[in-house]
Amino acid sequence: MYRAVDQYGKVTDVLVSARRDAGAARRFFRRALSTLKVTPTEVVTHATAVYPGVLDELIPSAWHHVEQYANNPIEADHSQLKHRLKPMRGLRTDQTAQVIIAGHAFMQNLRRGHYELAVDTPPALRVAAAVTELAQAT
Repeated sequence: MYRAVDQYGKVTDVLVSARRDAGAARRFFRRALSTLKVTPTEVVTHATAVYPGVLDELIPSAWHHVEQYANNPIEADHSQLKHRLKPMRGLRTDQTAQVIIAGHAFMQNLRRGHYELAVDTPPALRVAAAVTELAQAT
């Protein structure tokens, strides 16, 4: 599973792949870059061997940060998803995982106030207010 998280903690993209190879990394970084409005100057990942080559190809000007503990905020953010999936006993297919993980990221972003939905509502009530706003919009 790949997740792109911006400097504010907003999950910008999610990709589930059966393999962690250069093709999957390239596909993920292309998708994540297409959703951003700016080119990142810093990319934080764990030290997988295929990332430097793919990042040099796609964003040669970005600093690839792989020092120990650099990706702790991303991994800590990822733990909420793990807690949600544990009672579900995992997911059977990659497609199901993609949908569930993307939905979880949307709800997490909504709770944190990254969208212009229910911005005047306290965080504890933000999801309910956002659903009401979305229902009224359709």
